[in-house]
Amino acid sequence: MKQLILASQSPRRSEILKNAGYQFVSFPVHVSEIPDKNLNLDEQIIDIARRKAEAAKAKALVEGLEGIILSADTMVCFGSEALGKPETNQIAYDYLKKLSGKKHQVKTAIYLIDLDSGDVASHIETTDVHFKNITDEEIWSYIATKEPADKAGAYAIQGIGGKFVEKFEGDFNNVVGLPLQALQKLFKLRAWNF
Repeated sequence: MKQLILASQSPRRSEILKNAGYQFVSFPVHVSEIPDKNLNLDEQIIDIARRKAEAAKAKALVEGLEGIILSADTMVCFGSEALGKPETNQIAYDYLKKLSGKKHQVKTAIYLIDLDSGDVASHIETTDVHFKNITDEEIWSYIATKEPADKAGAYAIQGIGGKFVEKFEGDFNNVVGLPLQALQKLFKLRAWNF
């Protein structure tokens, strides 16, 4: 039985794993999450998840940990534009105004490294999310809750921001930050048991 090492400080990712019955070690690392603009959006997301996993691997080896490192990165994509975590309330407003009444995609890359064998696995999951038309007043009221501040695309589907979602197609947990179904398929494919 392997030990799962979550290279993330996201409480949402921890909660998804806990709710699915996984035992894991939280092992947050700090790396640049600035995307490499020379890469396409899918490559950018995988690259950031890889950076997190590689940083966790280096730290884990120094500390003598064994097991499987799991990292993830989530991006909200509107056309060819990535909507990251808004740095200001105005940026949050701009993001939500763009998404109003339209469809966008939420992409999460997962990256796994087996510390024992060096085996690597990765996957990108995409979920289509359709927003209702939202008014300026609704947007500013939502921003006042402070929920959008640390969320890609300036909303949390599992929180107050869920009221803006008309429908979604795909894995709900992917939008929250960890595509559980895809992750479980990778675990099974690699015969990694936790």
